[in-house]
Amino acid sequence: MTSTSTPQRQPAPFGAWEAELTADVLTHKTLVLSQVRVHGTDTYWVESRSLDGGRNVLLRMSGDGQTNEVLPMTADAELVDVRSRVHEYGGKAYGLAEGVIVVSHGGDNCLYRFDVDAPTGGLTRLTPQINDRYSDMTIDTARGLVYCIREDHDADGEPRNSLVAVPLDASGAREVEAIAELWADSDFVAAPALSHDGRYLAFVTWSHPHMPWQKAELRVARLDEAGRVERVHVLVDAEGVAAQQPRWSDADDLIHVDDSNGWANLYRTEGFEKDRWWEGLRTRALHPSQRAFSSPAWQLGLHSFDVLDADHLVAAWCLQGQWHLGTIRLDNGQLEEWPSGWAPSGNVASSGGRTVMLADHPRAFESVVEIKEGRTRVLRSCADLDVAGHDVSVAEPMRWTSEDGAEINGFFYAPMSRRHCGMDGELPPLITIAHGGPTSAARTGLRPAIQYWTTRGFAVLDVNYRGSTGYGRAYRDALDGYWGIRDVADCASGARYLAEAGYVDGTRMAIRGASAGGFTALSAAARTDTFSCCVSHYGVADLARIAGDTHKFESRYVYRLLGADSPADPVFRERSPLELVETIDVPVLLLQGEDDPIVPPSQTRAIADALRSRGVDVEVHTFPGESHGFRTWEAKKKALLSELAFYRRVWAIPQPDRA
Repeated sequence: MTSTSTPQRQPAPFGAWEAELTADVLTHKTLVLSQVRVHGTDTYWVESRSLDGGRNVLLRMSGDGQTNEVLPMTADAELVDVRSRVHEYGGKAYGLAEGVIVVSHGGDNCLYRFDVDAPTGGLTRLTPQINDRYSDMTIDTARGLVYCIREDHDADGEPRNSLVAVPLDASGAREVEAIAELWADSDFVAAPALSHDGRYLAFVTWSHPHMPWQKAELRVARLDEAGRVERVHVLVDAEGVAAQQPRWSDADDLIHVDDSNGWANLYRTEGFEKDRWWEGLRTRALHPSQRAFSSPAWQLGLHSFDVLDADHLVAAWCLQGQWHLGTIRLDNGQLEEWPSGWAPSGNVASSGGRTVMLADHPRAFESVVEIKEGRTRVLRSCADLDVAGHDVSVAEPMRWTSEDGAEINGFFYAPMSRRHCGMDGELPPLITIAHGGPTSAARTGLRPAIQYWTTRGFAVLDVNYRGSTGYGRAYRDALDGYWGIRDVADCASGARYLAEAGYVDGTRMAIRGASAGGFTALSAAARTDTFSCCVSHYGVADLARIAGDTHKFESRYVYRLLGADSPADPVFRERSPLELVETIDVPVLLLQGEDDPIVPPSQTRAIADALRSRGVDVEVHTFPGESHGFRTWEAKKKALLSELAFYRRVWAIPQPDRA
């Protein structure tokens, strides 16, 4: 980021400001970073490149600072797409061990081994080319195995999930029976973690109707010399408690996160060295507090803490919606924050006294950041952009009272430009964002997708409505049974609060969201008169249809959100935006990927037809080849420009020369 002296700003209508952060810049010079790992002095991460068709690329920065793509092409001359589609959302798509990388290739969903010290040997396929998917790899070099999650799509009905051991010698690619099934007695399994001595494998399980942040068990398996399970002990299994992220300390004590006290706190379990280990285990909280040391496991491979040394963990935690980083002593739980200014936004990993994480910053784009001996270094930024400091709109935390008296949280971004200011007597239009999930959360880091709007003269309110994480289990669970009601009220009351306080123009306020956020946006357009237009990115329109059509991972999720037992419950119709089109009278923009398995395009077609039949101003853009979230630069650019043109048309904002 750079900062320049402030030039004379020219008055221009809000929303019509020219900005250097154009749609071309945004789509051509930004990346999505994920899956940060460290191994010795090397740092690994994955980049999703929209200019390369959305391909996910594995990068390695060596200790000497050289960065290169790691993996060669497959034997079929395909570039590797580091991607898993387990649970559709995927997540951890590669694993590291001494000299070995195991990766899931999105082209055929198979696992491949790559020997780092023998790169000319190329990739070796480890699994058969059948209808299976793999994720969440942990490599056991001593036994020649990789423990991972397999999702079998060959059978009728829902796919079958299991914990398996795949041989590194490629015998599993020739004989599927060589892949040993270690656990399949739950609907879902995740997070295999191997102890340093190789004797124990910890993992997490859960079953319908729960999501992994609602109730999940922590299990520990004792392994024999061949890597087969001798005994499984349940360490955490309580109603309303979700266990996450098992990881072993240097002394082979098991560290995990659970929310048994209402907050996602860290716990340490000792006693695995005993012969009858399952009888003498002792578990204690490391730092009991009203902090969240984890976020919901929407994707596999969640990694919000790591072992720093024999005495400390390095951990991320969320306090009042904002993320922090620091250390926790393993002996007494003492917490010490590291004041780097960067907030962890993804994996936290540590090796050799250095910590590397995916992080964001109020004035810097999300980056892979290294902290060593108190010094912070950016290894890779998600944006090759030079945005002047006077163009940056910094998040301002906001709290307001919703319609039923509940205190709601969010972040406000004022219009900001070094070139322009508003016209005398004019207030800016507002874009209110309902995040997805709905079990997710808005963050405060600098994001190109928000700065695109603020540099053009739009104000933005990013709402952490009830149901959001980072404020404790009670705040998150407050949405249960009230989805489409409380989230709508919280967004609408926040927008009205800003209008009444004189921040924004109350006659020009939009509600927009993606996926579950799209459902909230459509519901707000139907249930309130707060917003003058609505934008839905692949939003849920028909709840009964989504319950029947969506994938296994979320197939029971809406029941709890609606307080219902089955799609036959009348609440499915009462809350569906498709059934509420008679009360939608504002212009609506719908954007939808044609290959979306999570919110199928039939949802968008149905509500678009219903709105047109009433004469409502509805604009629809579909994207061939795109799934749940747009990957290619062409789709991202079209979606961005369509949304900008929609706001300017609806609010009669002049069109400047550059979009």
